[in-house]
Amino acid sequence: MKKYCVIYFLFWIQYLSLSYCQDAYDWTIEAENIDPNHYFGVSVANGVVGVVSSAQPLKINDVVLNGVYDYYQRGRVSNILKTFNSMNLQLDINNRRIGAASIDNYSQVLDMKRAELVTTFSVGRQAKIQSKILALRHLPYTVLTILSITAIESITVTPMSVIEAPNHLIDVHNYFSEIDRPHVKIPLLSSQGKSPSGRIKVAASNSFIFPEPHGSEPRLIHEDWDYNMHLAKFTKTLNAGETYTFAIVGSTCSSVQYKDPFNEAERLTVYAKLEGIEKLLKKHRTEWEKLWEGDIEIEGDKQLTKEARFMLYHLYSFAREGTDYSISPMGLSGLGYNGHVFWDTELWMYPPLLMLQPSLAKSLLEYRFQRLGAARQNAFAHGFKGAMFPWESADDGTEDTPVWALTGPFQHHITACIGWAFWKYFQVTGDLEWLKLRGWPVLKEVADFWASRVDRQGSGNYCISNVIGANEWAENIDNNSFTNAIAILVLNYATQAANILGENADPDWIHVAENIPILEFNDGVTRENSTYLGEIIKQADVNLLSYPLEFFKNPEKVRKDLLYYFPKLSPDGPAMGFAIAAILFAQIGEVDKALEVYKKSYQPNRVPPFGVIAETAGGTNPYFATGAGGSLQALLAGFGGLRITDEGVQKIYDPVLPNSWKSLTIKGVGNNKETIHIAR
Repeated sequence: MKKYCVIYFLFWIQYLSLSYCQDAYDWTIEAENIDPNHYFGVSVANGVVGVVSSAQPLKINDVVLNGVYDYYQRGRVSNILKTFNSMNLQLDINNRRIGAASIDNYSQVLDMKRAELVTTFSVGRQAKIQSKILALRHLPYTVLTILSITAIESITVTPMSVIEAPNHLIDVHNYFSEIDRPHVKIPLLSSQGKSPSGRIKVAASNSFIFPEPHGSEPRLIHEDWDYNMHLAKFTKTLNAGETYTFAIVGSTCSSVQYKDPFNEAERLTVYAKLEGIEKLLKKHRTEWEKLWEGDIEIEGDKQLTKEARFMLYHLYSFAREGTDYSISPMGLSGLGYNGHVFWDTELWMYPPLLMLQPSLAKSLLEYRFQRLGAARQNAFAHGFKGAMFPWESADDGTEDTPVWALTGPFQHHITACIGWAFWKYFQVTGDLEWLKLRGWPVLKEVADFWASRVDRQGSGNYCISNVIGANEWAENIDNNSFTNAIAILVLNYATQAANILGENADPDWIHVAENIPILEFNDGVTRENSTYLGEIIKQADVNLLSYPLEFFKNPEKVRKDLLYYFPKLSPDGPAMGFAIAAILFAQIGEVDKALEVYKKSYQPNRVPPFGVIAETAGGTNPYFATGAGGSLQALLAGFGGLRITDEGVQKIYDPVLPNSWKSLTIKGVGNNKETIHIAR
């Protein structure tokens, strides 16, 4: 792949200097062989708004709004909301609309360092076009598009800013207005509507940012085409060799965030417009510089470095500090898994964020804390004490799993996964105030749940019956190894938290933990469940006891379980099982095998043209953030040897690096932002 340097279509304004392009290969993902019929877009997101790219020039596919759910067109459960598409553009050159058939040299490149998608193309011998789109990191509801038109010959251009409503929005109204001040004119193209049920109001607004001084801006014309689309346009003549650059800034929100989203979307757009392009870019890039303080670099393999950063980019894009938003398996890349929150968050995506960006990880926990009341009600409804978190969670924390899926009533290990994650945050940060106000209330309820959940059948035999474990292909089983082990751990963690805070720990918690069995075959291999006889499994289950639970630490035990279950991982299962196997092969010193399996954890799952990853090899449901979380853990905990301990994130294991690597550098580790450097 050629190194990408934005010099190809140079931005003719000083504040967009791209002098850093000497290392651009390590930080850019270039779309290869773009085929509109086989195109899986890449997301630019800021943890609240996700914008998904399109193969069509100047278009985007979707705008996804985090934390907003409604029931529409996809069965009887809620779905994350696609909102107004307020960042589409149309362009006429010499009164002819450009489209896929009229352009050449079409290129799309994601600049991960700056979190912007750059699209370039030519329109015959008439013009060269460059667009950049950014979900502004410092403004959670706002997206910026910058368009640069370079005339090859003298042309007349008519750019159009378009707002379109997806089909599921109802009661849509479109507006255009101009706020005229002595020093500036503020045009506002706005739309508002309601979610399919009518329960939620949604709104979007955008405005132009022109380079001309007030009074000489192009004259805007508003066109209202139909109820779900309207636009604002202007016309300008460009001489041969002339470049014209302007921007469109837009905001979107809902009544979940604001009582009056229509007015707020317009206010936020006005604010961003008057900040101006230069300031918006500077603040956005500053925030991403902070995020990239948590980084992974493999000296000796630039491609693996780039792929690791692509995974980090997505996790950073899908999470946001200071919120109670979580991450669904597909993040803000679309409607996959209805945008619901599963164990994928706590066990797969959360650990790498906790190691490298604890403030982002904290928001994922806040999502669960704010829904603790719903989890209590769920436990009550099932005849248990404490809190029973739903397998699929959306806005209010009630169970949102489709009725036909047995995972909702029976995949109870998620409650322990959440308790496990809360304790891990305290281990990394040592934040006693957070433990008192957030960690302890959750851990206490989780422990009460498990103490009431077990079937007390005699000493050493407190069976956890009728569950679905991590291996979802085995339904309604007893004494699943992963479920039992993580339940034991959280019962102990709750006791530790109580002792640290001077609270009263229920002595029954430890009593129950000591009587939950972990089953074994006669040869000492851990048995996945009481009826398991060696079947192919969907994903890692027993091996999770070695990592991340560290329930087993004896090297021979880890090896024995790994070598038994690794051949039983289905090639059709999700990517995470291979990530766990890679960690454990590295831990036991089989580094070449670890590298082979690590690559298998995501490379067969990449889809064109950017290589975003799907859930399975040959799958078509990107972006699978869960898989990215697993693969990142393979780098951090496998080759990096990192573990979360009572002393924070520490390098516990010293695996030998693969022969092709000169060194592995992990930056921003833990609460103290340490750099871990491992060299051959």
